[in-house]
Amino acid sequence: MQNYLLDACALIAYSDREDGAPIVKELLHRAERGEIIVSVHAANLIEVYYDRIRTVGSEEADKTVQDIYNSFYINVIDTTSPSVVREAAYFKVPGKMSFADAILVATARCTGATVVTSDHAEFEPIEQQGLVSFLWIRPKR
Repeated sequence: MQNYLLDACALIAYSDREDGAPIVKELLHRAERGEIIVSVHAANLIEVYYDRIRTVGSEEADKTVQDIYNSFYINVIDTTSPSVVREAAYFKVPGKMSFADAILVATARCTGATVVTSDHAEFEPIEQQGLVSFLWIRPKR
């Protein structure tokens, strides 16, 4: 079964009805129907949480994150395997990739998941190396 891993920006785009939200919405509908697996790593959920605190306040942030945890069709990955730890370190070493993004791409690489994101600047070099597959929710700006 095809596996998708949501970046924080994909969840934020969906929540805020930004460009790319319909792509995320369709993935969530497909996951609800059992056609695909959609996951988010807790490290990226932290990014969603602090974005929500800054933009809409802590009460709404709590609701957003709780809704994701309560979802039957979004799998929250809250552990890391030794292989993910090792891969994340290798992704983090050469550049300025955030810790959460390093965990994201390492998890995708270790599980064969496709990363769902809009962050071309961060991830296009990874895609060009053929290390991880990406589903871009909006075009490069």
